[in-house]
Amino acid sequence: MIEEDDVDNSAGRTHDFLDSAPRAKRESGARPEREGTRDERDASGTARFAPGLIVLHWLIGIAILALIALGLYMVGLPKGLPVKATLINLHKSLGLTVFLLVLIRIVVLAAVHRPPLPPMRPWQRAAARTTQVFLYVGMVAMPVTGYLGSSFNTYGTRFWGILLPKWGWDDAGLRAIFFGAHHVIAFALIALIAFHIAGVAKHELIDHDGTLARMLPRGAKSTASDRRGQPR
Repeated sequence: MIEEDDVDNSAGRTHDFLDSAPRAKRESGARPEREGTRDERDASGTARFAPGLIVLHWLIGIAILALIALGLYMVGLPKGLPVKATLINLHKSLGLTVFLLVLIRIVVLAAVHRPPLPPMRPWQRAAARTTQVFLYVGMVAMPVTGYLGSSFNTYGTRFWGILLPKWGWDDAGLRAIFFGAHHVIAFALIALIAFHIAGVAKHELIDHDGTLARMLPRGAKSTASDRRGQPR
């Protein structure tokens, strides 16, 4: 005969078995997955950023490289050259466009799920996060200082032909401060971008951990994904 104690013990063991997986997940510190926050994964199982974030990432990156190249070229041109004024207006318009795209990307990043970083050492994870923070600070501060510098001169700022309001007056001292900060931030961004690219190259070519694949469009393959698909 089956005693009541046996039934109770059996039920308890069944409950413990059913509860073991969720409890193990809780004890491991893993976050419970929320509805609508699953990673974008392709057929190979690679977790990717949302398509909109991927587009914004590459648009912003290419535009910033173009802005830096344009800025370095402009400073070497003599004053009074007609093409220099055209390039300056283009630089301002493109810079403010990047500023708006960066703000959009920050809002989207706060609203959607981001795929986790691949396994790496704590110092590498800290370096990646720190670089990302400084990149965003630079991408916001550089156009702001440029716009403020233009606000303290007689020309102002045109955004794709539209004259924007000036927040200052013609002041050579303040103009020099803001444009000086603008130049310093530009060179700091160059260093950060170089460090960022070097880190991605290391993860892609040495670690083969799929870091680059997270920011590639669906269907695009990185060397790490190709390596994972090869038989050992």
